[in-house]
Parts: sequence; structure tokens; C-alpha cells
Amino acid sequence: MSRRRARFRPMAEINVVPYIDVMLVLLIIFMVTAPMLMQGVKVELPQAKTEPVDNQDAEPLIVSINAQGQLFLNVGGQEDQVLSLATVQQRVGAVIRRSPTKPVLVWGDKAVAYGEVVGLMAALQEAGAPGVGLVTEDPR
Repeated sequence: MSRRRARFRPMAEINVVPYIDVMLVLLIIFMVTAPMLMQGVKVELPQAKTEPVDNQDAEPLIVSINAQGQLFLNVGGQEDQVLSLATVQQRVGAVIRRSPTKPVLVWGDKAVAYGEVVGLMAALQEAGAPGVGLVTEDPR
């Protein structure tokens, strides 16, 4: 009697090690580039100890006001276009009508007069924003 060699069947399992390597490389790339994706107008935010905003699920609608009192809005890819208060109010109203729970934040330069920021906040509330938050920097 002759001995037959045992035949090995080919494995049909996927080798996941290369996929994990690719996933980790992509994770590192996204972690490095994510802070660079934040765009907007350069403003000097006031420093204050505050708690983070609760609603972190939706991307906020950001209205910026620089030291000269010029208004900017982060909608439509034209973040660096100076807008009038009426235009900002109209565009924010349109966005709020589409998604009523969208948070609205104000990036106000610390050199801007308090009255201008309050006027902007009142206009945003008239546009339909349920609440308007102020963005600050942690003093640490």
C-alpha cells in the first residue's frame, strides 16, 4: 500500500493585517489634517473659563465679527467675504428654516465693541436662531 500525502486545502480567509496597517495610516493622516481644515476669519477671541457647548452632533453655523466690525459667515464656501448685517440675517434665517436645531455661534474679536456683538446676536435671534453661543478661548 502506498501512502498518500495529505493535500492541504487553500485558505479562503482574508489576511487583515495589511488592511489594519492602511487603516492606521489613514487615521494618522486624518488626525494631522483635521485641525488644518478649520477655516474662517482670523479674530482674537476673548479668553474665559467656560464649559463646552452640549450640542456637538451638528456642525455649527459660525458668524464672525472682526476687530473692524466686519461680518463674515461660514456658509457657501465664501468665508472671507464681508457681509452686511441684513445679508447675514437673511442667510442665517434660510439655514435655520432648513435645519432648526443647527447651533449658531458668534466668533467676536475681543476688540469689537460690546454693543456690536449684542446687536449681531439680536439680529440672529430675529432670524430664527433658537440660541446663539459665544466662542471663547481657554486662557491656559
